[in-house]
Amino acid sequence: MNNITPINKMQSTKIVDDFQKQDMKFDIIKLRKACNEVLKIKGFDTSLGIPHFAGIPLNQIPGDPNSIKGSKVRGVYWTKPDSTGKEVTRDVSIDESKYTEFLKDFEHTYFKEVYDQLSRKYKLGRVRLLLKEPRSTLSWHRDPEPRLHIPIYTNPGAIMVIDKVAHHMPADGSVWVTNNLKYHNAFNGGEENRVHLVACVLDYKFN
Repeated sequence: MNNITPINKMQSTKIVDDFQKQDMKFDIIKLRKACNEVLKIKGFDTSLGIPHFAGIPLNQIPGDPNSIKGSKVRGVYWTKPDSTGKEVTRDVSIDESKYTEFLKDFEHTYFKEVYDQLSRKYKLGRVRLLLKEPRSTLSWHRDPEPRLHIPIYTNPGAIMVIDKVAHHMPADGSVWVTNNLKYHNAFNGGEENRVHLVACVLDYKFN
């Protein structure tokens, strides 16, 4: 039986590489205020076809509101859904590089400042607020590119697992880049919502 090893008990280069804390930080109080402001304008869309998961896009393809609807909120990923272990493709491919317009509805929030700072350092694709409801998990899957995480609301039972290594990212304003090219999932074992700002990062390389 394979055991999941907490990151703080196994400090190998491999583990560090899969969860990389960045040298920048944001104000967690302002992040939470901005999240609450966004939720007053647009609630989480829970009709995305994935149980206990929802998202709110913060940017789009310029002038194209259809670029942030339905499957385009999710985007393509690969998973092994059954006992055969055969990999299958889910959802639609997206040209992440076209997502360059921050949504005007949210320009008055702190997220615009966060987006601008991140854009100066990274080549970003879609940027979303992602909700994971209590006592729920995502599928075991891989994505086309790394993901940047800024936890906004979390709890000790909200864990991300990459290649059988588990790590909790605290909501303290820190920025993480995770190796989503490997098989991974995220689960919320707490009794409160987990909300992260998550961005697709197009120019970040893992060893």
